[in-house]
Amino acid sequence: MTYLTSRVHIVGIGGAGMSGIARVLLARGIEVSGSDAKDSRRLQALKPLGAKVYVGHNENQLEVSGSLPSCVVVSTAINSENPEVQKATQLGIPVISRATALAELLIGATTISVAGTHGKTTTTSMVTVILQNAGKDPSFVIGSEMNESGSNAHQGSGELFVVEADESDGTFLVLPTTFAIVTNVEADHLNYWESLAAIEQAFVDFMVKTKSNGGAAIVCGDDPGAKEAAKRAEKLGVKVITYGQGGENDAVLTLLPSGSVGSQFTIRFREQTHGPIKLLVPGVHNALNATAALIAALEQGCSSKDCVAGLEGFTGTHRRFEFRGEINGVRVFDDYAHHPTEIDAVLRAARTVVGSGRVLAAFQAHHYYRTALFSKEFGQALGLADFVVVLEVFAPGETPIPGASGSTMANNVPLAPEQVVFEPSWSQVAGHLTNQAQPGDIIMTLGAGDIGMMCPEILALLDSK
Repeated sequence: MTYLTSRVHIVGIGGAGMSGIARVLLARGIEVSGSDAKDSRRLQALKPLGAKVYVGHNENQLEVSGSLPSCVVVSTAINSENPEVQKATQLGIPVISRATALAELLIGATTISVAGTHGKTTTTSMVTVILQNAGKDPSFVIGSEMNESGSNAHQGSGELFVVEADESDGTFLVLPTTFAIVTNVEADHLNYWESLAAIEQAFVDFMVKTKSNGGAAIVCGDDPGAKEAAKRAEKLGVKVITYGQGGENDAVLTLLPSGSVGSQFTIRFREQTHGPIKLLVPGVHNALNATAALIAALEQGCSSKDCVAGLEGFTGTHRRFEFRGEINGVRVFDDYAHHPTEIDAVLRAARTVVGSGRVLAAFQAHHYYRTALFSKEFGQALGLADFVVVLEVFAPGETPIPGASGSTMANNVPLAPEQVVFEPSWSQVAGHLTNQAQPGDIIMTLGAGDIGMMCPEILALLDSK
């Protein structure tokens, strides 16, 4: 059934994924209206493109100039009690998920879907930048804004469509995927999935979708979960291309001394060495993400030269090791990391950036269930910093779980007591960090909640020292 016809109303239109869909719909000449609980730069950015947007939810917002939408698209954060959803249901207007809408946009395209517990946004952005550098002009929908374009979505002129595929609620299985990138498979989003085994099976199913579309699965062979899922998919007839530092992979990443760049490496794939590649964004995890992106681009006919140039020009995405400013010799970065593996990778990358200085980190956990499951692991990962401030858990509307708290997590950080602070008061966090900061240090705000909003305050306090 075709849903995206005359006008589409999007509830939660200010979200990263939803605003991206809105941008593509508008570029295709479809009228768009929508609402979000609060105002945001993404919401405001849709207005000049022609969208009718509202702050707050109201059933009367479904009707624009006397007409009703062909469908209502909702994000996973929107429940059936939303007044606009209730009104649409009463009127018989189809209410569909973000994934269903995205799947319809992908019809007829050669789709590169990027999935994994970590690294999706960066890898999707890298694939997009390489393809753009090669003159392919792909369409894309990404979970954050690319630094190069400032946008999270675009309607391109070619047949290629690059999408960030969200596994958190299983909706990535709806997408008509031609090439599947799997960066890693770990236990997460267990509020939806029953177990790690269920998550692994979903990734097998995700890879199997490439078989009927004549594509391939590009999988990190260094990651145990992804490797196991790939083996199972391969037995089902899926073409699998593995990548990683291990010599048994189809594409082998070799790290080189990086000097002043984020990282430097070569990639050996199909008897050809690509690089050396000088990547501006730091960390082994980003070198691996770049390897996946290069393979995906080569599979689309891009040259090695274009792949290397595209990666070397990639400057990152919003909230992924994002540089927010430098005052008095102290650099401030922000990152979306919200899982122990991500915290570990980001802080290890920070070590390569800081030189002889120290890493000062503030972390805001996201969701009680994740905090309950990984409190010890979070503590261990945060121990890679020199000084840590742990905030209370960001979990609006959720029922607290005993023991799933910032205080418990702070007690699990293996640093001296004077190096770890549990701070439940938002207004005090920036002061803890700036009081510790010295020239040469870096400050990092970490988390999937609203902690990134603290960076201007940190910079202001540094400036007043």
